[in-house]
Amino acid sequence: MSKRTFLAGAAGLSSLALAGCQTARPQVAAPVEQLQPSVSPSDLTAYRAMPGERFPIPAVDPSKVPEQFRRQLVSYPTSENVGTIIVNTNTFFLHLVQENGMAMRYGVGLGRAGFEWSGRAHVGWKQEWPKWTPPDEMIARQPELEQYSALNGGMPPGLMNPLGARALYIFQGGRDTLYRIHGSPEYWSIGKAVSSGCVRLIQQDVIDLYGRVTTGAPILVV
Repeated sequence: MSKRTFLAGAAGLSSLALAGCQTARPQVAAPVEQLQPSVSPSDLTAYRAMPGERFPIPAVDPSKVPEQFRRQLVSYPTSENVGTIIVNTNTFFLHLVQENGMAMRYGVGLGRAGFEWSGRAHVGWKQEWPKWTPPDEMIARQPELEQYSALNGGMPPGLMNPLGARALYIFQGGRDTLYRIHGSPEYWSIGKAVSSGCVRLIQQDVIDLYGRVTTGAPILVV
Protein backbone atom coordinates (compact mmCIF):
# COMPACT_ATOMS: atom_id res chain seq x y z
CA MET A 1 0.00 0.00 0.00
CA SER A 2 1.41 3.39 -0.96
CA LYS A 3 1.38 6.19 1.54
CA ARG A 4 -0.95 8.19 -0.69
CA THR A 5 -3.73 5.64 -0.33
CA PHE A 6 -4.47 6.44 3.30
CA LEU A 7 -6.91 9.26 2.76
CA ALA A 8 -8.56 7.59 -0.21
CA GLY A 9 -8.87 4.23 1.46
CA ALA A 10 -9.78 5.09 5.04
CA ALA A 11 -13.31 3.80 4.63
CA GLY A 12 -12.08 0.34 3.69
CA LEU A 13 -9.54 -0.15 6.42
CA SER A 14 -11.64 -2.55 8.45
CA SER A 15 -10.27 -5.40 6.34
CA LEU A 16 -6.85 -4.77 7.82
CA ALA A 17 -8.11 -5.53 11.34
CA LEU A 18 -6.74 -2.26 12.61
CA ALA A 19 -9.31 -1.85 15.33
CA GLY A 20 -7.73 -4.84 17.00
CA CYS A 21 -4.52 -3.04 17.85
CA GLN A 22 -3.68 -6.35 19.45
CA THR A 23 -0.40 -7.01 21.20
CA ALA A 24 1.13 -10.04 22.78
CA ARG A 25 -0.25 -10.81 26.23
CA PRO A 26 0.82 -7.86 28.39
CA GLN A 27 3.16 -8.36 31.30
CA VAL A 28 3.35 -6.06 34.28
CA ALA A 29 6.48 -3.94 34.23
CA ALA A 30 8.97 -4.48 37.02
CA PRO A 31 9.27 -1.64 39.57
CA VAL A 32 12.25 0.66 39.50
CA GLU A 33 14.90 -0.87 41.74
CA GLN A 34 17.62 1.76 41.76
CA LEU A 35 18.89 4.82 39.95
CA GLN A 36 20.96 3.77 36.97
CA PRO A 37 23.80 6.00 35.67
CA SER A 38 21.90 6.69 32.44
CA VAL A 39 18.63 7.56 34.20
CA SER A 40 17.86 11.09 35.36
CA PRO A 41 15.60 11.98 38.27
CA SER A 42 13.16 13.45 35.75
CA ASP A 43 12.99 10.08 33.96
CA LEU A 44 12.20 8.35 37.23
CA THR A 45 9.43 10.86 37.85
CA ALA A 46 8.05 10.50 34.32
CA TYR A 47 7.79 6.73 34.60
CA ARG A 48 6.79 6.44 38.24
CA ALA A 49 3.99 4.20 39.46
CA MET A 50 0.52 5.70 39.13
CA PRO A 51 -1.54 4.14 41.95
CA GLY A 52 -4.28 6.75 41.59
CA GLU A 53 -5.35 5.48 38.18
CA ARG A 54 -8.59 3.52 37.82
CA PHE A 55 -6.32 0.50 37.36
CA PRO A 56 -3.06 1.23 39.21
CA ILE A 57 -0.13 1.38 36.81
CA PRO A 58 3.25 0.03 37.95
CA ALA A 59 6.45 1.98 37.46
CA VAL A 60 8.63 1.40 34.43
CA ASP A 61 12.40 1.21 34.88
CA PRO A 62 13.61 3.94 32.49
CA SER A 63 16.97 2.24 32.10
CA LYS A 64 15.18 -0.47 30.15
CA VAL A 65 13.93 2.06 27.59
CA PRO A 66 16.55 3.52 25.19
CA GLU A 67 17.17 7.12 26.15
CA GLN A 68 16.03 8.55 22.80
CA PHE A 69 12.62 6.95 23.25
CA ARG A 70 11.95 8.39 26.69
CA ARG A 71 9.57 11.33 26.86
CA GLN A 72 11.40 14.63 26.39
CA LEU A 73 11.00 18.19 25.16
CA VAL A 74 13.09 18.72 22.03
CA SER A 75 13.79 21.36 19.41
CA TYR A 76 11.49 20.65 16.47
CA PRO A 77 11.16 23.43 13.87
CA THR A 78 8.10 22.76 11.72
CA SER A 79 5.44 24.61 9.77
CA GLU A 80 2.72 22.50 11.39
CA ASN A 81 0.44 24.21 13.90
CA VAL A 82 0.91 23.95 17.64
CA GLY A 83 -1.04 20.93 18.91
CA THR A 84 -0.41 18.79 15.82
CA ILE A 85 0.58 15.17 16.37
CA ILE A 86 3.28 14.00 13.97
CA VAL A 87 4.13 10.28 13.83
CA ASN A 88 7.31 9.33 12.00
CA THR A 89 7.21 5.63 11.11
CA ASN A 90 10.90 5.62 10.19
CA THR A 91 12.25 6.97 13.48
CA PHE A 92 9.57 5.54 15.82
CA PHE A 93 8.92 9.02 17.23
CA LEU A 94 5.67 10.81 17.94
CA HIS A 95 6.04 14.59 18.22
CA LEU A 96 3.40 16.86 19.71
CA VAL A 97 4.15 20.32 18.33
CA GLN A 98 4.62 23.00 21.00
CA GLU A 99 5.30 26.72 20.82
CA ASN A 100 8.62 28.34 19.99
CA GLY A 101 9.93 25.60 17.73
CA MET A 102 9.70 22.89 20.37
CA ALA A 103 7.86 19.58 20.60
CA MET A 104 7.16 16.93 23.19
CA ARG A 105 8.67 13.74 21.82
CA TYR A 106 7.57 10.21 22.69
CA GLY A 107 8.92 6.88 21.54
CA VAL A 108 6.39 4.58 19.91
CA GLY A 109 6.09 0.97 18.87
CA LEU A 110 4.51 0.17 15.53
CA GLY A 111 2.77 -2.92 14.27
CA ARG A 112 2.11 -3.86 10.66
CA ALA A 113 -0.92 -1.59 10.71
CA GLY A 114 1.21 1.33 11.82
CA PHE A 115 3.36 1.06 8.71
CA GLU A 116 0.44 0.75 6.28
CA TRP A 117 -0.94 4.24 6.56
CA SER A 118 0.16 7.82 6.22
CA GLY A 119 -1.37 11.19 5.56
CA ARG A 120 -3.50 13.67 7.47
CA ALA A 121 -6.34 12.98 9.85
CA HIS A 122 -7.50 14.20 13.26
CA VAL A 123 -8.33 12.97 16.74
CA GLY A 124 -12.01 12.08 16.46
CA TRP A 125 -12.38 11.35 20.13
CA LYS A 126 -10.42 10.34 23.21
CA GLN A 127 -11.13 7.73 25.83
CA GLU A 128 -9.68 6.83 29.19
CA TRP A 129 -9.37 3.10 29.85
CA PRO A 130 -11.20 2.11 26.65
CA LYS A 131 -12.84 -1.17 25.80
CA TRP A 132 -11.23 -3.26 23.09
CA THR A 133 -13.31 -4.93 20.38
CA PRO A 134 -11.45 -7.23 17.98
CA PRO A 135 -12.81 -7.08 14.42
CA ASP A 136 -14.45 -10.07 12.81
CA GLU A 137 -11.37 -10.79 10.70
CA MET A 138 -9.23 -11.15 13.81
CA ILE A 139 -11.81 -13.35 15.53
CA ALA A 140 -11.85 -15.61 12.46
CA ARG A 141 -8.10 -16.12 12.90
CA GLN A 142 -8.28 -16.39 16.67
CA PRO A 143 -11.64 -17.89 17.68
CA GLU A 144 -10.77 -17.56 21.36
CA LEU A 145 -11.35 -13.81 20.96
CA GLU A 146 -15.06 -14.37 20.26
CA GLN A 147 -15.77 -13.60 23.91
CA TYR A 148 -14.65 -10.02 23.22
CA SER A 149 -16.68 -9.51 20.03
CA ALA A 150 -18.92 -6.49 19.55
CA LEU A 151 -21.94 -8.69 20.22
CA ASN A 152 -20.41 -9.69 23.55
CA GLY A 153 -19.59 -6.14 24.54
CA GLY A 154 -15.84 -6.13 23.89
CA MET A 155 -13.02 -6.59 26.38
CA PRO A 156 -13.49 -4.49 29.51
CA PRO A 157 -10.84 -1.90 30.29
CA GLY A 158 -7.90 -2.87 32.45
CA LEU A 159 -4.19 -3.57 32.52
CA MET A 160 -4.65 -6.57 30.21
CA ASN A 161 -6.61 -4.59 27.62
CA PRO A 162 -4.55 -4.10 24.40
CA LEU A 163 -5.53 -0.42 24.15
CA GLY A 164 -4.04 0.36 27.53
CA ALA A 165 -4.82 3.32 29.74
CA ARG A 166 -5.77 5.80 27.04
CA ALA A 167 -6.67 5.79 23.36
CA LEU A 168 -6.87 8.48 20.71
CA TYR A 169 -9.22 7.48 17.90
CA ILE A 170 -8.07 8.63 14.48
CA PHE A 171 -10.75 9.96 12.14
CA GLN A 172 -10.63 11.27 8.58
CA GLY A 173 -13.50 12.99 6.87
CA GLY A 174 -15.80 12.24 9.78
CA ARG A 175 -15.12 8.49 9.60
CA ASP A 176 -13.26 6.28 12.01
CA THR A 177 -10.16 4.97 10.25
CA LEU A 178 -9.89 2.19 12.86
CA TYR A 179 -6.36 3.36 13.67
CA ARG A 180 -5.53 4.15 17.27
CA ILE A 181 -2.78 5.82 19.25
CA HIS A 182 -2.88 3.93 22.50
CA GLY A 183 -1.08 2.78 25.61
CA SER A 184 0.69 -0.47 26.27
CA PRO A 185 2.46 -2.03 29.28
CA GLU A 186 4.97 -3.58 26.88
CA TYR A 187 7.63 -0.92 27.28
CA TRP A 188 10.17 -3.20 25.60
CA SER A 189 8.28 -2.82 22.31
CA ILE A 190 8.90 0.94 22.09
CA GLY A 191 11.16 1.80 19.17
CA LYS A 192 10.46 -1.53 17.51
CA ALA A 193 8.24 -3.10 14.89
CA VAL A 194 5.96 -5.61 16.60
CA SER A 195 3.70 -8.29 15.23
CA SER A 196 0.49 -6.28 15.26
CA GLY A 197 -1.09 -3.12 16.54
CA CYS A 198 -1.39 0.54 15.67
CA VAL A 199 0.75 3.21 17.37
CA ARG A 200 1.56 2.31 20.97
CA LEU A 201 3.17 4.30 23.76
CA ILE A 202 4.29 3.46 27.28
CA GLN A 203 1.31 3.81 29.62
CA GLN A 204 2.79 6.84 31.41
CA ASP A 205 3.51 8.47 28.06
CA VAL A 206 0.06 7.96 26.58
CA ILE A 207 -1.47 9.43 29.75
CA ASP A 208 0.78 12.48 29.39
CA LEU A 209 -0.06 12.81 25.68
CA TYR A 210 -3.77 12.38 26.35
CA GLY A 211 -3.70 15.27 28.80
CA ARG A 212 -2.06 17.57 26.26
CA VAL A 213 -4.16 16.72 23.19
CA THR A 214 -7.59 18.12 22.42
CA THR A 215 -10.34 16.40 20.45
CA GLY A 216 -10.01 17.51 16.84
CA ALA A 217 -6.24 17.88 17.01
CA PRO A 218 -4.62 17.35 13.60
CA ILE A 219 -2.52 14.25 12.97
CA LEU A 220 0.17 13.82 10.35
CA VAL A 221 1.76 10.43 9.72
CA VAL A 222 4.87 10.27 7.57
